[in-house]
Amino acid sequence: MNGFEIIQKMSFKYINWFMKNNCFTQFGARYISGGNQKVLFSQSSIMKPKVLITNPTIPQIGIGLLQKKCEVIICRDKPPSRQEILDKVKGVHGLFWCSTERLDEEVLNLAGPQLKVASTYSAGYDHIDVDLLKSRNIKLGNTGNVSSDCVAEVAVGLCLMAAHRLAEGRDFALVSKMVHGNVDPSWLLGHELRNSVIGIVGLGGIGAEIARRLKAFKICDILYAGNREKQEGRDLGAKFVPLDELAEKSDFIVISCLLNDKTRNMIGRDFFEKTKCSAIVVNVARGEIIDQEALIEALNCGRIWGAGLDVTTPEPLPPGHPLLSAPRCVITAHQGTATKKTRDEMAALTAKNILAALFDEEMPSRVV
Repeated sequence: MNGFEIIQKMSFKYINWFMKNNCFTQFGARYISGGNQKVLFSQSSIMKPKVLITNPTIPQIGIGLLQKKCEVIICRDKPPSRQEILDKVKGVHGLFWCSTERLDEEVLNLAGPQLKVASTYSAGYDHIDVDLLKSRNIKLGNTGNVSSDCVAEVAVGLCLMAAHRLAEGRDFALVSKMVHGNVDPSWLLGHELRNSVIGIVGLGGIGAEIARRLKAFKICDILYAGNREKQEGRDLGAKFVPLDELAEKSDFIVISCLLNDKTRNMIGRDFFEKTKCSAIVVNVARGEIIDQEALIEALNCGRIWGAGLDVTTPEPLPPGHPLLSAPRCVITAHQGTATKKTRDEMAALTAKNILAALFDEEMPSRVV
């Protein structure tokens, strides 16, 4: 085995140790060149792991962390294009995945067998072929609960916007068509969180933070549906119920679960047939969890009272889409994590996941 083959076999963890301790030149002379004094490898010539960042607009903190130990390649297209990713992925050891493009077999095949880790700049990973990564021993990271507080705040905001018809009120105010309550007490009447039953679909990190915040509004009860009963639910005083029961009893239904084959279109016609006609549905998870045709029908025929959506399918909705004109439907631009603090924390965690996997350390937020 020659010197280059020895280097290739070494973990980046040990290569990094030799470089940090300034002993790679000695190692190269003694062990790689067979004892003669010609140095075959020096600190400056040792390969750093290559990491591809698929989006040029990620916060600098993530880029900076990776550049300290890696050769960083950054896609330049905005928004990220699949073709540029495919053009640049060959030979990389890590993927910083900030794209709605699928991370699938085509990408992995082009990357090559040296790929060790992919980490997505999101909590959800429905755009990634998790089973395929697992079968190839490629580690996958996500941003875990970093964004939970931020998304929970947006969920509460959507509850309030939809219930109090704030978007409609703003539209009237902008065109100077306000009706004072003394003139018409029935104008723009909405609903309150007070004394309401909250139903949370998916009591993970985000769902739990939503529950904590809504408790401050003097609500009546919290119900939640999911795969199993959770200790955190008991700690919050929330009751674990089947999804059908949640639909029947909830005044506000907040969706905060992961998108997967089981949850895709889970909120559909059968669900809306069981809801109160006064119910408000809020979605801060993924648009595909709701059957949008069924949602439009439910809004238009009064099966539910209103909706607050930070996510839709597709994003953005095309002009003239019927959901845009559905009654009492508030739609925002997938802003759940859109604060500088949260986006910086997400970028840092994504980078740390990649570095940990490359240098054989424990990933702070690992999926598989």
